[in-house]
Amino acid sequence: MKTLNKLNPCALQWISLFFCLLISGWLPAQQAAPFKEQAPWEGVPEYYRNWNYPDFQFPATLAAWSKERPKVYDTVKYLLGDIPPRPKNPKVQTVFREERNGYILEKILIDNEVDAMIPGYIAIPTHVKGKPPVILGLHSHSTSKDHVFGFAGAFSNDVMALLISNGFALMSIDNAFHGERLGKGPAGDRETMEHNYDNQLNAIFKIDQWFGRTIWGMQLRDEQIALDYLMTRKDVDTSKIGVEGMSMGSTRSWWLAAIDNRIKVVVGAACFYRYKQLIEQRQINAHGIYTFLPGMLKHFDTEAVMGLIAPRPFLALTGDSDKGSPVSGIHILEKKLADVYRLYNKSENFKSIIYPQTGHTYNNPMKLEMLYWFEKYLK
Repeated sequence: MKTLNKLNPCALQWISLFFCLLISGWLPAQQAAPFKEQAPWEGVPEYYRNWNYPDFQFPATLAAWSKERPKVYDTVKYLLGDIPPRPKNPKVQTVFREERNGYILEKILIDNEVDAMIPGYIAIPTHVKGKPPVILGLHSHSTSKDHVFGFAGAFSNDVMALLISNGFALMSIDNAFHGERLGKGPAGDRETMEHNYDNQLNAIFKIDQWFGRTIWGMQLRDEQIALDYLMTRKDVDTSKIGVEGMSMGSTRSWWLAAIDNRIKVVVGAACFYRYKQLIEQRQINAHGIYTFLPGMLKHFDTEAVMGLIAPRPFLALTGDSDKGSPVSGIHILEKKLADVYRLYNKSENFKSIIYPQTGHTYNNPMKLEMLYWFEKYLK
C-alpha cells in the first residue's frame, strides 16, 4: 500500500473501501501458521508440572475489587523494577514538519534522560474539524515506528493510512533496540553486527538488571514519556487517547493501559496470553526475554494486569494458530476479564475475537475491527 504522502483525498476513501472489501471476503486474507496446541503438559518434565502456578480470581463485588485493585497495581509497578522518574518537562526536538496530502507529519526526538533520545513520528489529519482523537501505535519486535506509519514498505504493522483517513491522529516511537535506536545501547555500534537485534537487547537487559531495573519497565517508561509529550500538544484531543499494537506492541498496549489511565481505549493484536498456558504448551520462547519480570508468577498471571484496564474498552484480536497465544489460555482470559468488566456493568467494553486458521499476524480484518473499536469509543 502506498503511503499517504503520495495519496490524494479521493484515494484515502479507497483505502477504507479496500479494508471493507477484504473483511467481507472479496479479497484474500493472510494464511495461517501451522501451529496446533498439544495436550496440556505433554513433554514438560514432571518437576515443572508440580510448581505452584497462580490463578488470580477477581472478587465477587465491585467494592471488594476496588479495595484489592490498588494492591494489584502496586505489585505490577514493583515487578517492573526500580524505574527512574520520568522527566518533568520532556526536552523535545522537532526534526522536521511537513504538510502532506491529508495530514501534517512531524518527526521528533524526546530525551528520556536515562539512556536514549526517543525518535518518533506524529501525524495530524488535516480534514478534521477541531482536535482529533489520537492513537499511540506500538510496533512489534524487529520493526519500528516506520513500519507503523507505512514508511518501511508493506507490513502488518502499517495502520497510519487507515487511521488518518478516518480522522485519527497517530503517534509512534522507536522502542529500545529498534529502528533508529539500534546501535545506541551501552556498546554502541558494536551491537549492530549483522543487524542483530539480540546483540543490543542482551546488553540493555543485562545493564538494566545491574541497576535493579527491567528492560520491560524501561520500555513502558518510554511509552509514558511519549504520552507526557502528547499531553502538551494543542492540536489533538488529549482526553481521547487510544493505544494499539501488534505482538510485542500488543503486549505493551495492555501493560501500558494497566499502569496509565491516560489510555482510554486499548486494541491488542497477536498477543493475548497467560504464562501458565505458555508453559503447558512448551511455548515460553515464543516471547522475547524483555517481557519476563522476575517474581511475577509468585503473585498472579496476566489476567491481573489486564484487569487493571477495566472498565476502559479493551479489544483483543488473536489467531487460533498463534503459538504465542495458546487458545486454551485465551479462553481463561476471556472468562476472567468478563468477570471483572461485569463488576462495572460494562461487559460490552471487553471483546475478544479469535480468528480461525490464522497465525501470528495483524491482518486487514483485524485492522478494520481495530478501527471500529476506536470509532465506537473515541468519537
